[in-house]
Amino acid sequence: MTRSNGDPSVADALDPTAAADAALLRTVLDADAARMSGGAGMPRLLVLAGLPGSGKSYFARRVVEKAPFLVVETDRLRKALTGRPRYTRGENRRLFAACHLVVEQFLGCGVPVLFDATNLTHRSRQPLYRIAESLDVPLAVVEVTAPKETVRRRLNAREAGLDTESYSDAGWLVYCRMVPAWEPISREHHTVDTSTDITPALDRIGRWALGQSPAPAVHSDDGPISNRGC
Repeated sequence: MTRSNGDPSVADALDPTAAADAALLRTVLDADAARMSGGAGMPRLLVLAGLPGSGKSYFARRVVEKAPFLVVETDRLRKALTGRPRYTRGENRRLFAACHLVVEQFLGCGVPVLFDATNLTHRSRQPLYRIAESLDVPLAVVEVTAPKETVRRRLNAREAGLDTESYSDAGWLVYCRMVPAWEPISREHHTVDTSTDITPALDRIGRWALGQSPAPAVHSDDGPISNRGC
């Protein structure tokens, strides 16, 4: 299996397949949106970024306990789109073009969106920043981290089939290949270590999502942290 590092740009969002792919993903996400309680008319975009095993999807599940968000999770939607993922660059481009399009569509309809993906590079994050800017919706970015040994335990459990809530196929070797591709987030953002108590971060995100406070933001551009190495 060939897995490309990172998430591609959606510069080719006008690809004629993107609309059809987005429509397919909407068949999954429309049902999720219909089950949301509240949030309509308060569009905002919460972007998660981090390496496999850092706890992004766990954090996303905890966030939606605090505030209404439609979760656009690329690991889940990749399987809805392709059936049997191959993790090639072409598949990544196709997936992210469709995902970015549905993010834009739901935000345009007034639905708050949480985008859950590795978002490893500046290039992969830029389309999301542009979407928020073009629609004039509030944006918050959260870098999700965990110590290396915690990540290793999580990914080993995933590969052993013990993590029944995960859609991801990434294991320890994929994590190690992705570490060098990580690019620090160069704009205001919040950093959450999911091996610690995440309640304060969840509270801040919840208040922001409900319009009760500005976006939680701590500027950091210190490069890859030591616990990312393999």
